[in-house]
Amino acid sequence: MYIKVVAFSAFLFSILEVFCQSKLTRNDYITKFQYIAIDEMKRSGIPASITLAQGILESDNGNSILATVANNHFGVKCHNDWTGKTFYYDDDKPNECFRKYKNVEDSFRDHSDFLTQHSRYNFLFDFKTTDYKNWAQGLKKAGYATNKQYDVLLIKIIEESELHRFDDKSFKPKAITSKNKKSKPGSNGTDISINPFNNDVLTYNRIDYVIVKTGDTFESIAENHEMMVWQLYKYNELPKNSKLIPGIRLYLQPKRRNASIEDKYYLLPVGETMYDVSQKFGIKLKFLYKKNNIEFGTQPEAGTKLSLRKNIKTHKK
Repeated sequence: MYIKVVAFSAFLFSILEVFCQSKLTRNDYITKFQYIAIDEMKRSGIPASITLAQGILESDNGNSILATVANNHFGVKCHNDWTGKTFYYDDDKPNECFRKYKNVEDSFRDHSDFLTQHSRYNFLFDFKTTDYKNWAQGLKKAGYATNKQYDVLLIKIIEESELHRFDDKSFKPKAITSKNKKSKPGSNGTDISINPFNNDVLTYNRIDYVIVKTGDTFESIAENHEMMVWQLYKYNELPKNSKLIPGIRLYLQPKRRNASIEDKYYLLPVGETMYDVSQKFGIKLKFLYKKNNIEFGTQPEAGTKLSLRKNIKTHKK
């Protein structure tokens, strides 16, 4: 009984310690997390302005209990496919289950994955990353939040703080302008290339890719990016009779042997295949199987811990 009291007291003390710290302002939040939002935009295709506005609104500028105790900045609830840590909190209903993260970066990444992996949000990726109004209205339409003014609130935050500047191709975090070099046309003095194609070219794991939009075909994407159709099939390990689904990632360059250096392991969620993981992390399918010592073509169970960079003797859960 004494141990339980001590443990509970320590928990209360940790919460009080958090709330005794000075609160973040909206500007503090933007300054602190803008680069994570921009990185996630490049990885997933979700506008950085939308990610930041949702984080600001859902977490009260990073000051909410969910944000400070569970590192949950987007109010993402557990749902059936969540296998990570949890935090229970009164929201629309008493004692609801929310996702708990190791750090804020994991919350931002899971927010992106949540939108890209759930089909009801697929139509959002038809909009350009600079079209924050349609993204905000689309999130409301898809039922991301119960607040009837959700889109209005997001747009208000974006426009008040000019968050849309982060969606612009000409904005480059930590860009250094060299006075000794002549600026290329349209570069504003920074080393930025302008994408002339209809799909925004994103990069993950040093591989260029696009998010498929409604009406896209292999032929149209290949033509837009001065490629051969067979290259798209090959780079994405797809048979020739494949159909494009809006919202999916389509690589314009060959996938690699390993995931990016920051992505070492991945817990396989319900409904996700080895091919889905291969596309998500830009790893060739055969190397993903080989790393995890799993027979090629078989599907591991949900909850399996997959290695994304190193070979392991046996796959773990």
